[in-house]
Amino acid sequence: MTQETLIKALLEERQLDLDLPQTFNERHLLYRALVNTRPPGNLSAELLSLEADYLKEVNRDQQVVALTDLEPYKITDNLYLWQGDITTLAVDAIVNAANSQMLGCFVPNHACIDNAIHTQAGMALRQHCQQLMAEQGHLEPTGTAKVTPGFHLPAKAIIHTVGPIIQEEVHPHQIQQLSSCYHSCLKAALDHGLDSIAFCCISTGEFRFPKELAAQIAIKTVRLFQAKHPQLTVIFDVFTDEDLAIYQKALNLV
Repeated sequence: MTQETLIKALLEERQLDLDLPQTFNERHLLYRALVNTRPPGNLSAELLSLEADYLKEVNRDQQVVALTDLEPYKITDNLYLWQGDITTLAVDAIVNAANSQMLGCFVPNHACIDNAIHTQAGMALRQHCQQLMAEQGHLEPTGTAKVTPGFHLPAKAIIHTVGPIIQEEVHPHQIQQLSSCYHSCLKAALDHGLDSIAFCCISTGEFRFPKELAAQIAIKTVRLFQAKHPQLTVIFDVFTDEDLAIYQKALNLV
C-alpha cells in the first residue's frame, strides 16, 4: 500500500495521468523512473516519509552485507575483493561514479551505478548534492571527491567522484585523473573518520576506460595509500564475472 501511495503522490506532483502497473516489480520500475527523472527540490515531509517507509520495505528484501561477512584478499588483512551490489554493503562509505553535475543519472531505470545509488539512497540525496553544487558554483572537476550521507543506504556515507571519459584512446593525463579519483576518495574517507570504503569500477562503464588498465591503476593507488594508512579498509566491489576475473588477475600480480 505504501508503494502505491508513494507512486500516486509522485505522479500527482508531476501532473501525470498514468495507470498503476499490476505487479510490485512493475510498480517499482515506475517508481524508479519517476525518481530518476525528478528534479531536486520541493521535497515535502509527507513525500519523504512515504519514501522512507517504502525504501525500508524494499531494503528488507535485500541481503545486506557487512564487512564481517567478507574475507580479506590473501595479500593483506585490510583489502577485500567482493562481487555484488554495492548498494547492499553496510560499510562506512561506498564510492559513486558520478558525472560532473553530481546530481545523479536522470535516465529512467538506467543500469549505471550512479542511477542505482541515487535510487536506493532516496530523493534527498539529489537535493543534498544540488545544495553542495550550488555552494561550489561550478561543475565537479575530474579526479576530485565529495562526501554525502548515505541516507537510506546501509552505508554511512557516499563518496562521489568524477572519472575521466575516454573517447578513442587513453592519454597519460587520464591515467593520472583516474588515479586521482581513487586517491581523492581515500583521503576523503580518512578526513571524515571513515574506516572502510568500497570502490566500484570507476570510469569503466559509460566512460569507457579500459577495464584491465583501470584495475591496475586502482590497485596500485590503493596499495600505496594503505601503506601509509593501514587502518583504512578497502573493498574492491565488482558486479560482473568479467570484472571479477580482471581484479583477481591484477591482485595476483601484486
